[in-house]
Amino acid sequence: MDDESQSTGRNFEIELGGQEVISIDLDQIDPNPNDVLDVLREGQCRVWVWTKLAGEYWRRGYLEAAAKIANTAIECFRMNDSTASLPPVYSMLANIQIAHARKAPKLVLQNAREDILHERTKDEYYREAAHQLNTGEKTANETGEQVRSVELAFLTRGIQQLATRELDDAMQSFQTVLSEKPTNVIALLGKARILYARRQYAQALQIFQLVLRYNPNCQPDPRIGIGLCLWALDKKDKAKMAWQRSLELNPSEWSAQLLLGLEAINASKDERQTEEERTRLLFTGSKYLERAFNANNRNASAANALCEIFIQKGNSKRALKLAERTIQFADTLTLLTEGYVRAGRICHSENNNSLAVRHFQSAAEGQPKHVLAAIGLAQMRMVNDEMAGAIHTLDTLIQSPNPQKSTEATVMLASLRAFPRPGVSGSDIAQERIRARELFDRVTKALELDDAKLNGQGPSRASRTIGEDVGMHVELARLWQDENLDKTAKALREALRISEALGKVDSRLLNNLGALHHLEDKFADARSFYEKALTASMSDPSEGSDATSTSILYNLARVYEDQGEDAMAQDAYDKLLSRHPEYIDAKIRQAQLLSNLNRNNDAHDLLKQALASQNGNLNLRAFYTHFLIQTNLPKIAKDFVWATLKDHDKYDVYSLCASGWIMYHQARESRETSSKGMEERKRNFTRSAEFYEKALQLDPQCAFAAQGLAIITAEDALGTLSGQPPAPGPDEAAKRMKYLREALDIFIRVRESISDGSVYLNMGHCYYSRDEFERAIESYLTASERYYNNKNVPTLLCLCRSHYAKAMKDQSYPSICTALNYAQKALHLHPNDKAVLYNIAMIQQKSAEMLFTLPCEKRTLKTLHHVIEQAQHAQRIFASLAADQSTLLPYSRDIADQRRKYGDNMLRRGEEHLSRQRDYEEEAKARLDEARQIRQQERDRLAAIERERTEELRKEAEKLAEQRKIAREQALEWTREARMDSDDEKEKKPKKSRKPKVEVVSGDEAEAPKRKRKGKIRKAGGDQGEGEEPGIFSDDEETEKPARKRPKKKVVKDEEDEGVEATGPQRKKQFKSREVLSDTDDEMEG
Repeated sequence: MDDESQSTGRNFEIELGGQEVISIDLDQIDPNPNDVLDVLREGQCRVWVWTKLAGEYWRRGYLEAAAKIANTAIECFRMNDSTASLPPVYSMLANIQIAHARKAPKLVLQNAREDILHERTKDEYYREAAHQLNTGEKTANETGEQVRSVELAFLTRGIQQLATRELDDAMQSFQTVLSEKPTNVIALLGKARILYARRQYAQALQIFQLVLRYNPNCQPDPRIGIGLCLWALDKKDKAKMAWQRSLELNPSEWSAQLLLGLEAINASKDERQTEEERTRLLFTGSKYLERAFNANNRNASAANALCEIFIQKGNSKRALKLAERTIQFADTLTLLTEGYVRAGRICHSENNNSLAVRHFQSAAEGQPKHVLAAIGLAQMRMVNDEMAGAIHTLDTLIQSPNPQKSTEATVMLASLRAFPRPGVSGSDIAQERIRARELFDRVTKALELDDAKLNGQGPSRASRTIGEDVGMHVELARLWQDENLDKTAKALREALRISEALGKVDSRLLNNLGALHHLEDKFADARSFYEKALTASMSDPSEGSDATSTSILYNLARVYEDQGEDAMAQDAYDKLLSRHPEYIDAKIRQAQLLSNLNRNNDAHDLLKQALASQNGNLNLRAFYTHFLIQTNLPKIAKDFVWATLKDHDKYDVYSLCASGWIMYHQARESRETSSKGMEERKRNFTRSAEFYEKALQLDPQCAFAAQGLAIITAEDALGTLSGQPPAPGPDEAAKRMKYLREALDIFIRVRESISDGSVYLNMGHCYYSRDEFERAIESYLTASERYYNNKNVPTLLCLCRSHYAKAMKDQSYPSICTALNYAQKALHLHPNDKAVLYNIAMIQQKSAEMLFTLPCEKRTLKTLHHVIEQAQHAQRIFASLAADQSTLLPYSRDIADQRRKYGDNMLRRGEEHLSRQRDYEEEAKARLDEARQIRQQERDRLAAIERERTEELRKEAEKLAEQRKIAREQALEWTREARMDSDDEKEKKPKKSRKPKVEVVSGDEAEAPKRKRKGKIRKAGGDQGEGEEPGIFSDDEETEKPARKRPKKKVVKDEEDEGVEATGPQRKKQFKSREVLSDTDDEMEG
């Protein structure tokens, strides 16, 4: 220590020039440093004394006094020309500026409402600190002296660089200090903070623990850093223990309280905890955060956490002040963004939209991919009716680069794209709807994945909130209603399930589900939904329930009508009209019910009344046009539909289609053969095509207009239908086929949009014109069975025509019978239709003509009689038709008379054909009988041969059985004799003494000793002694197979031959003996 001053305990003594000593109590230091400065000037103390006292003032929090002491030191040393000693003072000034920066705001909000500040910012203080450090280095370089405290300079420089996020330079500064002094805890702490910022948590943890070992009482507490590293390494329990230990040792420090408060707040959000536990954690966390903020009210993290709590409490004024505090003191981009977001939320809740927009924009500028900032900004743009801007904001969030997977933002974007906006073309709207559907599908998949990832614990709170949003499912159903009714129904069912779970069933959901089932012809299900919806709407007292119940009751009446319950439908329409007398749709349906009962005059009067009250109702005018056409009033219908186009809406698609049909029908039914008439006919076809084309331009999805245009194309209406016959030749035929193919392609597409029998009829017409009769019959049959219940006369006549054409082409009698059957069904439905009667007579006559031309082998006498009877019936029909003197006939009397005469000539040959067929069938029968007789004789011959063979086999079997019986008896006799001979030989055999050797007995000796096992008989396959025979009854003989010939077997002789002596010597059996016989052999013989 310098001899000018000394420190004893907490007293600091300064010696003046003489023997006088000034003692300063550091524990009771005067905040005003003027007296101290006078002492320091008078004593001309060395630099460390100045820095010692300045540092003491700094520790006490008297930063201005400390800075004043340092600046005075600089003045004194410069006056004494001792600038070489000033670098530590400059380092002191730099540290003081850094200390000021710690409590200074990062920025100052110019539009702050609650937290208004007029202070210097951190950057200003950091620039001043850097200036002081640079001045110190410059002073050292100018004086040519080394800085006495390299450690202090580098530590100060490192701290300043760390505060300004110059991590690489700060790391180099700290490493320089550690290379000289590896145990410097300040440098170690700085290095650990840099590693933590670089996300190298394991390395940072080791250094924090090293600091704790070097200095357990180090400030700032390394336990805070240890806990942060453990938390980042997912060791949250240990992290919490480290912070709790730090709080025990330093109860007044705010860092541990802040971290423990944040941990408790986060734990309270865990839905797996009980409600009581979550409440306790929230209360505990709030208390920790409050104490941390009171200890350091300029900490942005504590202010940010408390701001969220006050937002939830609804204290917007306090929350806004905390949000502004967060913004102004945030030292990280994340905190700054969250401060702006919370400030924007508060301003939005207060309807201060302009300020909310500025806050959300500031947040989005700092972090363009911040989800809450983007959602908040999009919401404000929606409030300001800037839908395109909202879509752009959300689209930027979820698109590349760095797309954010936010279900909430995706749902919002899908809803915005599905919402029709002014100034957007129809094609763009269609594209937007497609994108909206894709986004909703993405949301649905994300919800399913979220549910699956949690292993049965249920979806997260956000996913559950979105998944249980009824409005989202309704909007999804609305998007699919024109594309896919199955997906529409699925979305509505899900919305209904959620509504039922919440106990608030919306009658509109039930009504819409009923309408979907109604469209699918599920009338019973639709009726059930309508009735439930009507009940729910009646119990709903809210505004608009009357309109909903009116719509539901109308739908219920429609389903009654479709179920054939016309009385109930009429009653429902009456109820509707009693409530709303001018309900036009109900009047239209009543008119239709009257028309179904053939009360066309009453229906006409009702429609006129409706038109008188609402002449401009396009639906009413459309139905009236349809009614006029159906009641065969085409001229009135033409004038009326043209009035609709001229006076009401020239772009009405229905009126355009009706005009096209009327012009086409007028041109087709025209019988004018003059050149003027033909020109008028062609003009009408052209105008018909123009009407259909205009309708398609207005509505490209209009299937009726497409079908009308396809009909004109199929019939080549602008060519052949105009009265000009086509030029013969292959080119004209190819052109015709091309037009038919194009029309058929259109009909196939129309079939996917319209569920109506007319589409199949038109397809059948195309196939018929292309001579594809089988496919034409298939199309006609589908239309008749599926849509007309086999009671539509035109369709039945088309089937008749197709089968008739197929019969003529293939010369098929069954096909022409089918054609006659369909014609008779049509006559049954329209008994007075003479055109159908004419067709029946024609088919009957053609049946006879066809069979007359067929060879005899392709017809029968029975069918010939039948067709002749039909032809005779046809003659009577033709005679009556030719004699009909009615003015309007659908046929020519002359042609009918000619057909009758032709039939007379044809039937004159009928007896000849019958005779020829009879002769042919008799001859064929005779040949058949002869062939049958020959086949019978052959069968008899083969049966006789078979009987003879069977008899021979039977006799052979009997003979063989007899032989076997004899052989079996002989075998038994031989076996008895062999046993008797064996017993005799044993009695006559002399007893032998034991010999060491046995003589070899040759096969020629008469008496050869034999050994036999008692009680056993040798089998056929083994060695046999004298008097033994091989077995007779082997397996082969049992199966009637010839026995295999074996060598060296004795011949079995008959009993007669036993007494006759053999001519040659009988060969006896040879035995091979062993050299030595054991005693046991003799014992066995005995």
